[in-house]
Amino acid sequence: MSVRGLRGATTAHANTTDAILDATRELLAALVAANDLDAADLASVIFTVTPDLDAAFPARAARELGWTHVALLDALAPRVAGDLPRCIRVLMYWNTERVQSEIAPVYLREARRLRPDLVNDK
Repeated sequence: MSVRGLRGATTAHANTTDAILDATRELLAALVAANDLDAADLASVIFTVTPDLDAAFPARAARELGWTHVALLDALAPRVAGDLPRCIRVLMYWNTERVQSEIAPVYLREARRLRPDLVNDK
């Protein structure tokens, strides 16, 4: 079994606890659905937020989904000119038999423009 990286991103419509947690829950649900993911197979998850999001930790949304035994970390993304505002990014370290080409990243809301080559409009 290999450890693979699974990426995703979304945006919050505002810098509020509800907006950050709702966007994060939506992103995590989409990643789970797109990859038939079981949280028990996750080694760890890193969330980053742009500096304009400071009302909540995205990892809280994962904990509220029951991911209590997964190592979670929140971090502040560097301030970069022209970066997408109110952006939440995630990198999951996933223990899986799948090869990299079988892993489906998910980009939602305004974050779709970050990786248009990976956006699936099915």
